[in-house]
Amino acid sequence: MAESLPALTQPKPPPAKARRPALRPAGRRHRRVVVSFLACVLLPLILAGWYLWARAADQYASTLAFTVRSEEQTPSLDFLGGLSDLTGSRTPDTDILYSYLQSQGLVAAVAAELDLRAIWSRPGIDWRGGDPVFALDPEAPIEDLVDHWRRKVKVFYDGGTGLIELRVLAFTPDEATAIADQIVAKSSYMINALSDAAREDAIAYARQEVDLTLTRLKAARRAMTEFRNRHQIVDPGAEMEARVGLLGELQSQLVEAQLELDMLLARPARNQVQTANAELKIATIERRIEAERARLGLIAPEGGEEVFAGIIGRFEELAVEREFAEATHRAALARFDAAQAEARRQSRYLAAHVQPTRAETARYPERGLLLACVGLFLALGWAIAVLSAYAVRDRGSG
Repeated sequence: MAESLPALTQPKPPPAKARRPALRPAGRRHRRVVVSFLACVLLPLILAGWYLWARAADQYASTLAFTVRSEEQTPSLDFLGGLSDLTGSRTPDTDILYSYLQSQGLVAAVAAELDLRAIWSRPGIDWRGGDPVFALDPEAPIEDLVDHWRRKVKVFYDGGTGLIELRVLAFTPDEATAIADQIVAKSSYMINALSDAAREDAIAYARQEVDLTLTRLKAARRAMTEFRNRHQIVDPGAEMEARVGLLGELQSQLVEAQLELDMLLARPARNQVQTANAELKIATIERRIEAERARLGLIAPEGGEEVFAGIIGRFEELAVEREFAEATHRAALARFDAAQAEARRQSRYLAAHVQPTRAETARYPERGLLLACVGLFLALGWAIAVLSAYAVRDRGSG
């Protein structure tokens, strides 16, 4: 009985509390992180390095640089109506050229002279050998060829100075230089074509203006001829002077006739016949003066006859129209001659200050830089993935 007392008085152990599931060992997590690093970063980096140094073909670069220059317009062209405004363009020529250097049109034009597919597919795209990453499919369509062109032909454009620099890559130095030469030739042809189109537009406009002013001049001269034929007057100004002189002479004769009549009337024994003749002469001269004054427009004519002043006014209007038509036609001819003179010279041209170079060493692909970029992106991607996995796990366990 005494021996059982200690057993009865011994305190009972506290009830077991609910325990959380045991965490995974830290060593196991570290091993998984290391394995993921090896699989996601180190192994792809080794494969990329092996490919860059073992499979990637050497590429040679040919560099060139040029800009678009415009000749200064002569002052005579500006005086004759601003022909430079007709031949100019609001869009800078270098912007147009920069777009053209990356266009399918240039790729097709160069491919017509050089077999770009054969040049850029030389290492082959077979996975058993060659360079499938940096080489082009020999059967690639034009769209793929354009995409590959933008990888092989890098265009660097400085909009402030208008300078354009290109770097052309190929698997042999001669082929890279040949492509660069073709780029210069096709770009120069395109710039010349733009200049030719602008000059043709200017010449066409000037030719239309010449035709229009010539038609107006012919109409003015035709109206002048019809006016002279209708009134039987060659020079109304001279006719007017003659009629004014005639009116003055008639007035002088009238004064003389009146003096003669006064002398006859002053005689005591006047001859009735002489007096009647003098009166008749005065009346005749007065009627003639009245008729001339009416024709000159000094008094209202009878019978609706057109006055000579109106004829003079109409003639002056026709003369002004003819002079204006002649002046505009001469100016149009001058502009047309200026446009033709401008067409005979090249106002825009491609100025290559760096001719296509020929490489002696293969500096592309830039293996070290590419490997560093691949390693950086792989490491960043792996780090983001690991941190995201830890964040999700900690949220789920909490």
